Amino acid sequence: MSVWQHETLVRTYRDLLIKYNGALPNGDRGRRKSRFALYKRPKANGVKPSTVHVISTPQASKAISCKGQHSISYTLSRNQTVVVEYTHDKDTDMFQVGRSTESPIDFVVTDTISGSQNNDEAQITQSTISRFACRIVCDRSEPYTARIFAAGFDSSKNIFLGEKAAKWKNPDGHMDGLTTNGVLVMHPRGGFTEESQPGVWREISVCGDVYTLRETRSAQQRGKLVESETNVLQDGSLIDLCGATLLWRTADGLFHTPTQKHIEALRQEINAARPQCPVGLNTLAFPSINRKEVVEEKQPWAYLSCGHVHGYHNWGHRSDTEANERECPMCRTVGPYVPLWLGCEAGFYVDAGPPTHAFTPCGHVCSEKSAKYWSQIPLPHGTHAFHAACPFCATQLVGEQNCIKLIFQGPVD
Repeated sequence: MSVWQHETLVRTYRDLLIKYNGALPNGDRGRRKSRFALYKRPKANGVKPSTVHVISTPQASKAISCKGQHSISYTLSRNQTVVVEYTHDKDTDMFQVGRSTESPIDFVVTDTISGSQNNDEAQITQSTISRFACRIVCDRSEPYTARIFAAGFDSSKNIFLGEKAAKWKNPDGHMDGLTTNGVLVMHPRGGFTEESQPGVWREISVCGDVYTLRETRSAQQRGKLVESETNVLQDGSLIDLCGATLLWRTADGLFHTPTQKHIEALRQEINAARPQCPVGLNTLAFPSINRKEVVEEKQPWAYLSCGHVHGYHNWGHRSDTEANERECPMCRTVGPYVPLWLGCEAGFYVDAGPPTHAFTPCGHVCSEKSAKYWSQIPLPHGTHAFHAACPFCATQLVGEQNCIKLIFQGPVD
């Protein structure tokens, strides 16, 4: 539940962090969560551009910034700064996302570590997520449009773009710029449905314009303006903050998405069918969602090169160096042998189909269409690379299809 919940719910949006399978490793707390709902605020807190000042001394710039109003400062040189003051906008609500735990940040995010490591186990030498990464502005009236902008206002209600930051004056005279590592957005073609296709990654500017990607994440030269596209978020839009990726879901989209209860019912349905290990003939069962990090005795395991599902056994090793490479006793295919985990975050599903496919090499299981959708989505990695990843753990996907159809054996009686 969101800290922004209001008695009269007009519209709900939800951000979901890619990698977290239903909750953060140590639980969701306060403003640090794996998912966050945006509700209409009791009182509007949005802002919009107002007065523009061209300043020649640092003292004058500081005086304007200290007036208590929101402002964005663009430092052009030691002797020239453009300060754009922002005034209250009664028609919008503003929500801010970033690494900072200061009060202006509504949704605190930290760097995503792929695979089974959680953020406490992994040593992050230097975060690439901005302390005040981006802001999302939602209209308070229908159709409740949500727009994303790079950078967020700090505790002094200011955004500073220093001398080295990418910034420019547009033909219409207004200033704009990019943050150090940028805010990237990808809108899927066809919405977030069974028929969706990946869109093109773009960069969003401080003022919300859309640009092609820079040569590298922090390059000084901006990309080309894409006038045909906007910063309006859609159901299924992906937001990358260079260290964490968010999935944007709308209320309408979530209405057609399976619920946590539906996923639990699918788990119970699979277990009720009593799948068996074809070798040991013991009954297999997916563990409860509450025990999704603990490997249990009846846990199903799978050979990810062929999809055959077994119980755990300790034979079939083909290499002393590759401990995870095993030979399937059913078809003799050699490949990774891993425990299977049900994907618990319902917001990542594009349909309500049964969990029949597993991502490779992590073993997270979801519906066929959901697996195939995420298998074709290139997610930003580092400063200039892209690769498909499991939405439940952020592990880079491998193999021909990035996922495999599972082959269960029913009970022999």
